[in-house]
Amino acid sequence: MARARLRRKKTRQKKSRQKSSRQKSARQKSPRQKNTRQNSTRLKKTRQAPKRRIRIVVPQPTPAETLLLSLAKDLAGAPLDRALCQLADAFAPNADLPREVYGAWIKSRHEKTATLALSWAREQVRLSLEETITRSPRNRRTPGLAPDTLAWLLLAACEAIAHEPPSAVADRVRAVLELSGHAAPGG
Repeated sequence: MARARLRRKKTRQKKSRQKSSRQKSARQKSPRQKNTRQNSTRLKKTRQAPKRRIRIVVPQPTPAETLLLSLAKDLAGAPLDRALCQLADAFAPNADLPREVYGAWIKSRHEKTATLALSWAREQVRLSLEETITRSPRNRRTPGLAPDTLAWLLLAACEAIAHEPPSAVADRVRAVLELSGHAAPGG
């Protein structure tokens, strides 16, 4: 339990009795001294600070974001096998998209807004691929995965194609098509 503090009376310091005439006249004219009773009973109205305009700066989209969003738009209306070929072509080793995405990730390492914008653009590609998978007819060779998981796996596989040698790209695209269930397993 908290202890109550004893309050001491404040003592006034003695002021020198000799005051100049200027100080006396200034003290007499003070409006605070005249209306002390009125001021103590009247409640002071709180003043609201003037609202400051918040300056919002929207950064221009990077070329990587633009490329990702245009890819998502292209994937939206295509059948799944054609969409996967477009996705694999976009992430081919000699394509512009992997280089632009890598450069944008490096530049945005310390900028949260740029990182979120790039992540959002990539997520649009994944969502577009998920919609394409959902709309596609069920194939007997499709693995028992949910459309969102399959879209994530296919996107990751296509992104990995950028790190493959150009001679292996055709085999990787065939593997992606097999994973989606749109190609017969080959040997």
